Amino acid sequence: MARTEVLLSAATGGWKLYYNNTNAEIVGVHSQLSFYVLKSVCKSQFVWSPELWRMKECVGWDEDSKKKGLSLEEKRTRMMEIFFETKDVFQLKDIEKIAPKTKGITPMSVKEVLQSLVDDNMVDCERVGTSNYYWAFPSKALHARKHKLEELQKQISETKQRKMSLQKAVDKAKVGRQDTKERSSLLKELQALREERTQQQAELEKYRECDPEVVEEMRKSNVVAKDAVSRWTDNIFAIKSWTKKKFAFDDSRINKAFGIPEDFDYMD
Repeated sequence: MARTEVLLSAATGGWKLYYNNTNAEIVGVHSQLSFYVLKSVCKSQFVWSPELWRMKECVGWDEDSKKKGLSLEEKRTRMMEIFFETKDVFQLKDIEKIAPKTKGITPMSVKEVLQSLVDDNMVDCERVGTSNYYWAFPSKALHARKHKLEELQKQISETKQRKMSLQKAVDKAKVGRQDTKERSSLLKELQALREERTQQQAELEKYRECDPEVVEEMRKSNVVAKDAVSRWTDNIFAIKSWTKKKFAFDDSRINKAFGIPEDFDYMD
């Protein structure tokens, strides 16, 4: 019986499907394929061979779940079932073999799903020698759920208390703030006074340079600046004195060389 080999590189990452040309009977499959992908490829109503039907039962093909794909949470739940049902310890390579066959988890996502469970403390991981071993027991999961439930109940209680406290504060703040004609009139008056204050501050800013406090601050700054000028003048005269002694230069030559004005002297 002739067979045609179809390479489903785009749909299945290179998985190979074999089917009979005559009656479109599926007679062999290289790896786990969904019913939906098989049907879309054959484009016809086909008959399952006994061999492939047994394979379908073995790997647990589910038409609905395969068509839409498993969510991350569904993969996590199914992987936890592996640990709970077997109550055994596994290496990553063991999980990568078991999960696709028994739980329909794609091989490419096994490591990611397992690591997410480890990160959430739902699966224990211990390194022995050069290998990592993974396990999870129902008792620990139950304890973790109880602990999580207690935390959530505590958060709910604290949130309710905070809500009650805020409601009391709101009720207290409302006292005396009823929307009356008198209150509306006072609010308008307050707004007018605030606008007037803003205008006066802007006007005052125009005369800030004549403010006695600002003038006094400027005087203090001038004293500091003058002291600094005198200090640098001392430094320049000290350098000129050292230069004259070292090289026997006169003042005019030094002034010309360093760009010092002839009338350079201390400020009065």
